Amino acid sequence: MPYWKRNLYLLWFGLFINHMAYTLSVPFFPLFLQQDLGLGQGLEVWSGTAISISFLVSGLCAPYWGSLADRFGSKPMLVRSGIGLALAHLANYFAYDLFTFMLVRVFQGVMAGFSPASMTLVGTNTPEKHVGYALGVISTSTAAGGIVGPLAGGILSQWIGLRGCFIASGVITLLSAVIVLGVKEVHERREAGRNSLLQDLRRAAATPLLLRIYGLILLVSVSVLIVEPLLTLYVVELGADASNAALSSGIVFSAVGVATVLTGAFWGRLGGRLGLGRTLLIGLLGGGIGNLLQAAVSGIAVFAGLRFVYGLFFAAVYPALNALIIQHADRDFRGRAVSLSQSASQFGIVLGPLLGGVLGGWIGIPLVFLLTGVSLLGAAWTVRASRFDRKGETER
Repeated sequence: MPYWKRNLYLLWFGLFINHMAYTLSVPFFPLFLQQDLGLGQGLEVWSGTAISISFLVSGLCAPYWGSLADRFGSKPMLVRSGIGLALAHLANYFAYDLFTFMLVRVFQGVMAGFSPASMTLVGTNTPEKHVGYALGVISTSTAAGGIVGPLAGGILSQWIGLRGCFIASGVITLLSAVIVLGVKEVHERREAGRNSLLQDLRRAAATPLLLRIYGLILLVSVSVLIVEPLLTLYVVELGADASNAALSSGIVFSAVGVATVLTGAFWGRLGGRLGLGRTLLIGLLGGGIGNLLQAAVSGIAVFAGLRFVYGLFFAAVYPALNALIIQHADRDFRGRAVSLSQSASQFGIVLGPLLGGVLGGWIGIPLVFLLTGVSLLGAAWTVRASRFDRKGETER
């Protein structure tokens, strides 16, 4: 695997600009629905639905794309997703009614898969001793893209309008597909027929720890997204002026991303030395305690600081989970194994905001943080009770 470092650099940059292009326009969906499509009533519901439906479709399609990755390699899936997502972004420009816009969002979900294909290629084309480090590094790319994208979109929308942002997203996404053409993949082509989702789940069930990892990914994704629809409201509760709530919330949102960029590679290296299971345990403990503390803050500055510290620890979680999947899955099943994890993550992304909206109005925002913290601590206990660091080991 002589090209693994070169692949890592190319995939990092490709995934960075791919995610930057996504976050360049998606945060402005509510404004687009209101100002361009003339939607008045139910704006919040349709904005959430427009985001959730794409992730739902993506989760359903992920096993299929993972099966093709196992047969033909991850690189073709990267190019396929890059081009498809670029077309989806461009198609948004031509949506002038809600129905067409939602159809484009469905198409975008079908074409998704750039991130799991990147993870699979890194996991299968990196020397075993460097997999944890490589996945830690690659995880910082989406965090960095999530920081730059909304800022760039906010500036561009003032110059070229919201529809112009869709064009910019499409062009940038297409560039990500061009970048990954330089990736060198070693892959043994297999001509076996494509398995169904049920067959893939049965294959994963043959390694019980994989199912536990998928459950953890689902829980972690819900824990991250459950607070997203509540953060702006919580910032206002903590004393922010309503007119500046968007800016204050943006700073709070970016705090976790900045922390992930700063520490992602560190956690990857630590996972290689300390063990992925122990690293995951530390990340979940830090994330759980961080959420408990966020339930009892008294000001915006303290809240933003706690979000940053929470991000420093939580940055360990996703790289460790992805590396554990690569470690425990058989080589001929890794593409589908990663895609199943993507499905679990996408369903968490769909479920999280819905739960957050319901629970925030029912029990209050601080209690949502409290519940999330307890859930992550419970996940840490599950990791502590299992052996994740060596393939083939089961519960103590």
